[in-house]
Amino acid sequence: MTAAERELLDALATDVVDLCSQLIRFDTSNYGGGESRGERAAAEWVAEQLTDSGLRPTVLESAPGRANTVVRIPGADPAAPALLVHGHLDVVPAAAADWSFPPFAGEVRDGAVWGRGALDMKDMDAMMLAFARHLARSGMRPPRDIVLAFVADEEDTGEYGAGFLVDKHPQLFEGVTAAVSESGGRLVRLPGGGRLYPIAAAERGTAWMTVTARGTAGHGSRRNEDNALVKLAAAIGRIDAYTWPVRLSPTVQALLDGLAAHLGRPVGPEDLSALGPAAQLVAHTTANSLNPTMLNAGYKHNVIPGEATAALDGRILPGTEAEFFETVDALLGPDLTRSGRFNAPVSADHHSADFAAMAQALREHDPEALVLPYCMSGGTDAKSFARLCIPGYGFVPGRAPEGFDPWRYVHGVDEHVPTESLAFGVRVLTTYLMTDPRTVEKQEHA
Repeated sequence: MTAAERELLDALATDVVDLCSQLIRFDTSNYGGGESRGERAAAEWVAEQLTDSGLRPTVLESAPGRANTVVRIPGADPAAPALLVHGHLDVVPAAAADWSFPPFAGEVRDGAVWGRGALDMKDMDAMMLAFARHLARSGMRPPRDIVLAFVADEEDTGEYGAGFLVDKHPQLFEGVTAAVSESGGRLVRLPGGGRLYPIAAAERGTAWMTVTARGTAGHGSRRNEDNALVKLAAAIGRIDAYTWPVRLSPTVQALLDGLAAHLGRPVGPEDLSALGPAAQLVAHTTANSLNPTMLNAGYKHNVIPGEATAALDGRILPGTEAEFFETVDALLGPDLTRSGRFNAPVSADHHSADFAAMAQALREHDPEALVLPYCMSGGTDAKSFARLCIPGYGFVPGRAPEGFDPWRYVHGVDEHVPTESLAFGVRVLTTYLMTDPRTVEKQEHA
């Protein structure tokens, strides 16, 4: 590596830490139900950074205060399939009283950047901006067009962010054939010292439902054989007692097969103990799930309500949608009705050239990297972009010190990201974005 190349890598590492710190200082809390703060200011600041890097971003407001910034970076080959890299600017709220430091101060100390969003996902937003600065500083061009999208509202429904862009501005993504965003690519240490970097190639679907039980209202002192609350409670009991059958999707099976080959022993969903921390990549994606999350009924101690409702959070594996809803209706029974919103599960080809390019970038910076696909238990904006037939991968590379568990802090208290993880991540991401996946595909199949 030349001195000039080393200088560019060092600048990437410096930039990503500074940019992550500045992004955290924007309080972009998303409270749900259309209530948020700070997204417009953050989107405009992002646009300023991109403009300073010689690009021409567009800020698109979906509602007052809800804004998204999008820019297309021209590639060396305009005819090559384009890539979308998207990150959300909103964060879940942080109760400052529970934290040991101000959650939106963006402090850089003790080898980390501290604050809400440090891991979800202003770290990736900072990597994207640092990449834009890298292009301006080096004068290089990526091999293909790259669309950078910084979006609002991912922490709720996505209606004001990715959903808005897909519905109202699909032309921004013309020619895009793949996308990357949260939340794979981070190091997971395996028993025996193996280093796994799982890339998300699928995610479970989401069914947020409100179920309603109706009965006969009456006086609380009198026996009531048609009590809506009793009907609802019985249904919740059936939901809690039900064991969802194991259904191994191709992505989960590929992860298990790869881990079994690495460990030199069979690995199945019935016993994940041999996987150590990697067990969490499998445990929540071998079956569908349905969890009650909210209850609402009645208004007075001595009045039996005529209606009772519950909120249910359903998560659905690819290929099991019909089975899931048939099971839900059977568990609810004839006395309850359901309504709500459904986002289908999504999956992408883990044999694709883009997946191979991501794996190659990881191995370039960690030659011992084991790269395997996995299925996310939750959901991301990939579901929105899937409506444009854009397959999405979870790829936010990082390599934190041993003992650091990012899932302890994502949506939790005292969220922070190690600076060495940011530096590793931005270098890996830059290597991937500067790689033509068509050449990787040729090499893989040579």
